[in-house]
Amino acid sequence: MNQNYIIPNEWSVVEEGFDKERVKSSESLFSIGNGAMGQRANFEEDYSGASFQGSYIAGVYYPDKTRVGWWKNGYPEYFAKVLNAPNWIGIHIRIDGEVFDLASCKDVRNFRRELNMKEGWLARTFEAVLPNGEEIRVATKRFLSIDLDELGVINYSIEPLSKAMTIAYEPYIDAGITNEDSNWDDKFWDVTAAVIEGERGFVRSHTMKTNFEVCTFMESEFFMDGAPLKLSGASKTTDRKVAISYTADVAKNAVFTTVKYGGYTVDRNHPASELKSAAIAVLERAKEAGFDSLLELQQRAWASIWDMADIHIDGDVKAQQGIRFNIFQLNQTYLGTDAQLNIGPKGFTGEKYGGSTYWDTEAYCLPFYMATKEHKVARNLLAYRYQQLDRAIENAEKLGFTNGAALYPMVTMNGEECHNEWEITFEEIHRNAAIAFAIYNYERYTGDESYIPEMGLEVLIGIARFWKQRATFSTAKKKYVILGVTGPNEYENNVNNNWYTNYAAKWCLEYAAKCVEKVAKEDADAYARISSKVRLASEELSEWKTVASAMFFPYSEEHDVYLQQDGFLDKELITVADLPTTERPINQKWSWDRILRSPYIKQADTLQGFYFFEDDFTQEELERHFDFYEPFTVHESSLSPCVHSIQAAKLGRMEQAYTFYLRTSRLDLDDYNREVEEGLHITSMAGTWMSIIEGFGGMRVKENQLNFTPQIPAQWEGYSFKVNFRGQVLKVSVQKKGTEFELEGDKELTIVVNDKKIIVPPNNLITV
Repeated sequence: MNQNYIIPNEWSVVEEGFDKERVKSSESLFSIGNGAMGQRANFEEDYSGASFQGSYIAGVYYPDKTRVGWWKNGYPEYFAKVLNAPNWIGIHIRIDGEVFDLASCKDVRNFRRELNMKEGWLARTFEAVLPNGEEIRVATKRFLSIDLDELGVINYSIEPLSKAMTIAYEPYIDAGITNEDSNWDDKFWDVTAAVIEGERGFVRSHTMKTNFEVCTFMESEFFMDGAPLKLSGASKTTDRKVAISYTADVAKNAVFTTVKYGGYTVDRNHPASELKSAAIAVLERAKEAGFDSLLELQQRAWASIWDMADIHIDGDVKAQQGIRFNIFQLNQTYLGTDAQLNIGPKGFTGEKYGGSTYWDTEAYCLPFYMATKEHKVARNLLAYRYQQLDRAIENAEKLGFTNGAALYPMVTMNGEECHNEWEITFEEIHRNAAIAFAIYNYERYTGDESYIPEMGLEVLIGIARFWKQRATFSTAKKKYVILGVTGPNEYENNVNNNWYTNYAAKWCLEYAAKCVEKVAKEDADAYARISSKVRLASEELSEWKTVASAMFFPYSEEHDVYLQQDGFLDKELITVADLPTTERPINQKWSWDRILRSPYIKQADTLQGFYFFEDDFTQEELERHFDFYEPFTVHESSLSPCVHSIQAAKLGRMEQAYTFYLRTSRLDLDDYNREVEEGLHITSMAGTWMSIIEGFGGMRVKENQLNFTPQIPAQWEGYSFKVNFRGQVLKVSVQKKGTEFELEGDKELTIVVNDKKIIVPPNNLITV
């Protein structure tokens, strides 16, 4: 049974009523971030109930030493942990001397929590009956500034309802925090200074091993019924915590407010010696502006983001809320302003999966950022991998590959592999193909032909060298085979000839050879520089082509489909429809042995290949493979429903496409996988965007032109979106009566709609 307490709303995520059982889930769902930092929606005041406290700083991590019972040669030395950072949001509150804690209140009434996605803030309002029977009203609002991305702001108000009260606010910074998970219970942070200067608190700390230097800071202001209130604070300092206590006598129905400014300065952005002075500068700017002006800046920043990224849906509030939630969380996680950062699967909402970079970035996130941002943002994501090419070559060398072969990591923070499950680390090698495909996809969409000679070709050569060495010539088959792999379907490990992996390898080898030949022909200087640098031998291209042309693809004549892997038909082929719902999800109910022997598919695998390389296959082939594999798919990966939605839409099966869309867009809001309390599925959210743009809108790039085959779910009256295509912004509005196209700019754009060429003049509305 999926959760169903989030109230449908076009622009907000809303929870009404206080339920201790769903606090951890809500902490994930109401998370906030600004690309530089983020935090779970923990309460500012003390809470003694079940909670998962989490604050995170982009790019700051700890290499937690791998813990395995049996060490295998080539194993990564550590698993990179996204670090729980010092907590600056906390405010201890005492009312008439008693600690305020929702878990111990006699009653909590009219509880409402709202994540306003349009304006980028989180708020709570409620009335509480305290243990002594007295009543208060509380209102909070907080946000992490987009413009001043080292700053967060909290506005916290208490109104006594039953009588006058003495209220003490004690804002604090707590650096005595730990991660939920630790392999060896290591100490992740070392605090070097915890000081209070006047009304400001600072905690200097650094990560162990990686030595990231961080200054966490805070300062507070006070108001009574909106008027500034000057209070003297009582300082409290320990070796890991700073706090300043402020007390006021508050009349019945008066509103006592504190505004707390806090955040982090990090040595990724400032010299370590200047972190405190940088923090002071942030606090001074914040206090000078004040809460209302900072909130107005926040509203403007989000208005600018939404102007380009929004997808508007008419007639289906749950679908509308779902897509906006996905777009909102993607922008909270990564804005493209820092080329050293990437997009972690949980973003700033939890610690599971560690690492900041998976193949999800290239396979799912890149299209979203290409179409909704300036193209340099997507280029930064590609450059991130180029900058880590040396590490990818080192990763391959550890596994016995030579001659500059590159194996990009499954999980990484700095280019070094840091995933420590052998069946993933060593065998889920298809991630290499996603990186090559992203280069192709970027050039195809943006028309930027400078990236490949500048950076991309070296990456493609390293990847091609890996595939050439990873393939084995089978004398029995007289074909090249790829043995011992895990495909995208992680419910099959150590299989031979995973079709998707083999096909992706063939594609990479051919594409790399094509790009080398193109650069050699068109840019002799770049070719000379690159071939010298990587020692490209003249015979290598023909070797790549030989392997590609003779790659083995398992096939079933009986079913007329490519087999997911050699032994797929040896399984007991019972479809998901015949699997009791009590057995679901199988990853929580079954042993791993049973899962591996089953036919059940975690996510699109063969169909992932039909999605990436769709131009290589006919509609009839897609239909056969979809009808064969989807019935065995349990969709227990967040990356699964979006691909199936796109494929179903391509097949004209709009009801099925809509069902998959709703599942991908509301995966976390409705907690389909019953794990949302661990954090959100950020990278799959980009797949939700693709479900509408590429699925329902049918957008593709063919022969340097945008192509559309618009369809509309029966549940919708219409939908609209914008895409930035090669510097021109095209708005597409799909209605039941037809599709409208509107172009911003000063030059016309030729597009193809349902196989018919259409010229869209600038600043004119064209209806098809």
